[in-house]
Amino acid sequence: MAKPAELRALKAEDVAKLLAETREELFRLRVQHATLQLTDTSRLRALRREIAQLLTVQRERELAAEPAGRVR
Repeated sequence: MAKPAELRALKAEDVAKLLAETREELFRLRVQHATLQLTDTSRLRALRREIAQLLTVQRERELAAEPAGRVR
């Protein structure tokens, strides 16, 4: 798992690619868990956390790209 500062240093394309790969791995582990083949269940939580961190980095960049005067 990468530190948030390391994730923020990545390019937007790299963040998107890493997010897709992490989601694929989470899917595979969920299948293993459902078929009782998964031994390290803590990896599921770690992947969910990593996905959340990647989504946070993406959202920070979206907000930074918005005009500053815009009010929601």
